[in-house]
Amino acid sequence: MDWVTGLVLGGKENFNSFLVIVDRYSKSVRFLPCHKEDTAIDTSLLFWNNIISTCGVPKIIIIDRDPKFTSEICTNLYDMLGIKLAFSTTYHPQEDGLPERMIQTTEEILRRFSAYGMEYKDHEGYTHERMIQTMEDILRRFCEYGMEYKDHDCVTLLPEVQLASITSQHSTTGKSPSLIEKGWNPLLPVDHLNRNLLTIHPTVKDFHDMSKRARETSSKCIAEAEEYNKQRYDKTHIEPDFKEGYQVLVTTLNFNNLKGPNKMRGSFVGPFNIIKLIGKNAVEARLTEEFFRKHPVFPVSMVKPYFQTGGDNFPSRKKATTPQDVVEVEDSPGLVNKIIKARKIKLNGRDQSQYLVRFKTRQQTKTNSWQRMPYQMETFI
Repeated sequence: MDWVTGLVLGGKENFNSFLVIVDRYSKSVRFLPCHKEDTAIDTSLLFWNNIISTCGVPKIIIIDRDPKFTSEICTNLYDMLGIKLAFSTTYHPQEDGLPERMIQTTEEILRRFSAYGMEYKDHEGYTHERMIQTMEDILRRFCEYGMEYKDHDCVTLLPEVQLASITSQHSTTGKSPSLIEKGWNPLLPVDHLNRNLLTIHPTVKDFHDMSKRARETSSKCIAEAEEYNKQRYDKTHIEPDFKEGYQVLVTTLNFNNLKGPNKMRGSFVGPFNIIKLIGKNAVEARLTEEFFRKHPVFPVSMVKPYFQTGGDNFPSRKKATTPQDVVEVEDSPGLVNKIIKARKIKLNGRDQSQYLVRFKTRQQTKTNSWQRMPYQMETFI
C-alpha cells in the first residue's frame, strides 16, 4: 500500500490524501481518504475499519519505510495481529511497484473522467475542453466551473474509480478483480440496458465451477506474467557476488547533503564495508560519520565493488590531497599563511564577511578557521 498526498482539501472532513491498498493476488484495490497528518494509530484504525473488517487479516503488508510504520508502537500492534510488515528497500520503488502502478492508473482515470466526461463554462461564458494534467487541476475545475455543491472533488470521485477498477479486466490475470475475489461482477448502471443478467449473476449450479475456473486461470496468468518478467530481467542482470567485509561504492544519485554543485561531485562515494547481506538484493553498509543520517541499507543496483589499486600501476597519476579540517573558532594563534575562500553570513541581522584562513602556528602545523578581517590579513586582500 502507498499514499497519494498533496491534494486540494476535499470532502466533509477536508481530506488532503488517500491511501491506496492493492491485493497482490486478485489485483483488487481500495481507496481510503485520509489526512497527510494522520498518525500511525489513525492509519491502523483506517486499515482495520475498511480492510480487516471486510476482508480479514492479511499475512503480509509491503509498504514504504515510513515513520508511521517503523515506530515501535506500530510494529508491536501489527505483530500482535499476526501481520508481517515488509518494508521496501530505500530508493527501490520496484519492490512496491503494484500500488505505484495503480496510482498512475488512478490519476489517468481521474484525468479522463474530468477531461472527456463534461464541459464547463466559467463565469465569463467560455467553454473549457483542455486536457487536465494534474489531480489538482481536476479539483480546481470542479470547484471553479459552476458545480452546485462544493464536495464534488477527488474524494467523491474515488468510489466511482474504485468500482471501475475492480470490474475491469486486469492485464495480468485476464479477469476482473471482483470476479477473482467474489466470483461475480457487481451490477453496473450500464447493465440495465442489457436485461440478459445470466452472465452477471450465474445460477447456483454453475457458480462454484465458474469461480474455480476463474481462480485457476488467474493463478496461471499470474505465474506466467511473473516468469515473463523474470526472464526479461535475467537477460541483462548479473547476480552480484557480495560478501560480508567486502568494500563497496554507493551511488550519489540520492545523496542530497554532499558539498559542491551536483554536476561536479563524484558519481560514487566510499568505500564502505558491508556489515551483512539482506537477501540477495540488498546490503547493509557501515557508513562514515558524514552520512550517519542515511539509511545504511542499499539495493544492489545502487552499489558496486571497490577495487583498490596500488600507486605503482599508475605512476603518473596525481595523488589526491586530504583537506584539512575546518575549525569554527573566532581567533586562532599564529601567522596568516593563506586565505582559502570567503563567505557572507547573517549575524545579529547584519551581513558579515568571513574568510577561511590558513594559519601557521609555532609548532609549524597548519590549521584552518573562519575569521573576520584582522589587521594581519590586510596584505592578502
